[in-house]
Order: sequence, then structure tokens, then C-alpha cells
Amino acid sequence: MTARRADLLRMRRRAQLLDPPAAGDTAAGDPTAVVHRMLAVQAQDFGAACWALGARCPGSTRDDVLAALDAGSIIRSWPMRGTLHFVPPVDLRWMLGVTTTRMVAGLTARHRQLELESADFVRARDIATDALAGGGRIGRAELMALWEANGIATAGQRGYHLIYFLAQTGVLCWGPTHKTQQALVLLDEWAPPATARQLEPDEALGEFLLRYLLGHGPATVKDFVWWTKGTMAGAKTAIAVLGDRIGRLEVDGVEYLVAAEHADGGEHAEDRGKASRAAVDLLPAFDEYLLGYQDRSPVIDDAHFTVVVPGKNGVFAPILVSKGRVAGTWRRTTASTSVAVEPLPFGRLTAAERAGVKRAATAYGRFLGLPATVTAEG
Repeated sequence: MTARRADLLRMRRRAQLLDPPAAGDTAAGDPTAVVHRMLAVQAQDFGAACWALGARCPGSTRDDVLAALDAGSIIRSWPMRGTLHFVPPVDLRWMLGVTTTRMVAGLTARHRQLELESADFVRARDIATDALAGGGRIGRAELMALWEANGIATAGQRGYHLIYFLAQTGVLCWGPTHKTQQALVLLDEWAPPATARQLEPDEALGEFLLRYLLGHGPATVKDFVWWTKGTMAGAKTAIAVLGDRIGRLEVDGVEYLVAAEHADGGEHAEDRGKASRAAVDLLPAFDEYLLGYQDRSPVIDDAHFTVVVPGKNGVFAPILVSKGRVAGTWRRTTASTSVAVEPLPFGRLTAAERAGVKRAATAYGRFLGLPATVTAEG
């Protein structure tokens, strides 16, 4: 099926829960449902990741996100790409089953540089397990101090790599809130194996692709391989496993995959298309709407990409989105009683866009529990 770029953007916004849901679509509504729909939401910046969920379930608050983390209905780990993500606890184990071998193998040289050997990981695991067994929880700094007290050096990124390895191998995950971040807990206790989905290897590859398309599609095969840091061979297996559960869409000569249930755009697609074309969003840093694809050209011009990612250094700024395209960045200044939002558009905003920024800023303030102001009209 051939489609326009506008259709691609509308379908992506629908998949990413940035537009009002279609009739019968219950994917939105609370942060847990958003994470289930998206499968994985980039979360190395904790505050930004909380707003990524809030932006996708209108009316929710940061306290709602924190409550979901405290309840264990969302957990945070490194399921792929060596990057922290919010994920559903029932899905983390099969995701790690797909990605862990490649991720750990890719760190062999770095571990050698840090003089980390198998015995170090075993000792670190045993110390952490003893400390946390029976419902314990510990902050990152406290765990580092515990290892140091037991003769395991953590300086020079050694501590980070120990935590990462134990998370990759299913020992630890980030669970309940702790101060301004999260505490580490034992994955077996926080998300017991009995509650996890059990998938065969090929079935897991198919599930990975299907869930990616449901929460991000339409997307290319290369987008999926980049997102998971997987292989083309694995992607081909996933496509074969899914069969007619996925369709194909051609936009500007490029083939995209789409979940079959989203292939026609759904009921009342034209009405939702009008809403998409009028929408203005203030999305957080590292948001999946931009970051979740290898090819970002459908949503941002190359000339503007370096504004969002200065020097292409991997640090993504918060983005202002208008009509499905990145139209600028934004920044906030938070005080104890209010939050000020400053839009930084690539060009002059229209009156309708300025009104949209004010609505989006109000929604952001409501999420934080603070009145919001817009400090510049753009």
C-alpha cells in the first residue's frame, strides 16, 4: 500500500499514544498501559522518562508514574542498546533473552580495560543478593559503598559495569522510588519468574517486532534492528514468525512495516488526522517519537537535527512537535511554586501553534503539580 508522509506521521502518533485513542483502543489511560503499549520507553534521564509517560496519558501526574514504579507495574532496566528503559515486568526476561548475549559479548574488551573478571561479577552478585534478599532495596551509591567495603573497587566506571552486568543477567533491576531516582532490587523478587511471559527464541523475536510496531510503527526493518541493536537475520526471523500479522506501507519510495491492526489507520482516521495536523506537543529529552528510529528524516530536517542533538553527541534535547514534525526545542525553569516553559522554535510559530504551546505547557505543569507559564511566544 502506498501512503503519504502525512499518513505515516498520523499513524506513528496514533501508535505512540500522542493523539486521542481510536474507538475501542484502551492502550492509554495510565502510565502502566503506556509502557505496555510502547514495550520500552527510553529512560536514562529519569525525569524526562516520567514525562514521556505523562505526555501519553493526559490527566496523569508524576505521582501516578512514581506510584506505578513503587507498585512494580513498571520497572527500569537495560533491555537493549545498553540504555535504560521503562519496561513491563512481565516482558523484561524474554527481552533479555534476545539481547543479553550480544550486549555482554560487546563489553568484553571494556571489562578487560577495567580489570573486571568473572570472579568480580560473582562476588558482586553474591554481596548484592545477600543484602537484598527478603525484599531489600538499595540506592546506587549505597550499593557502591557496600562493594567497596567488601573489597570490590567501583571507581572508573567499574561500579556502573557491575550493576549493568547484574541487570543484564537478570539479577538486579531498578524498582521502587528512592530519593529522586530509584532503588535497586532483586529481579526475582520484584518481578518473580512465575509472573513473566515465557517465549521460545523465535517467538520472542516475533513478539519484539510486533510490540515495536504496535508502539512505534510504521517503521522500517532497519529502524527495528537499530532499536533493538539486533541483527538483520533476527529481523527476518521475526517477520517470518509474524506472517500476516504485519503489513507493508510505501512512503516516498521507502518500505515500512506496520502492525496489521493499524494498517488502515483505524476507524475515523481522517478525523484523527485533522487532530494530528493541529497538535502541538512538548515532548521530553530522549523521547521515543524522535529517538525510536534509526532514520529520523520523516520527523525532522537534517539541518535541524544538530540543534536537537548538538554535535550529534547522543544527548537529545526536549522537542517541540507541531503537525507531527519536530519544530524546535524547549526548556523549563522550575521553582518550588511554578514552572516556566520557554519554546525555542526553528522558525516563527503561527498563532495556532503558540496557542498549542500554551496548552501543552499547561498540561506539563499539571503533570508536575505546578502552575505553568510560557516565557516567550516563539
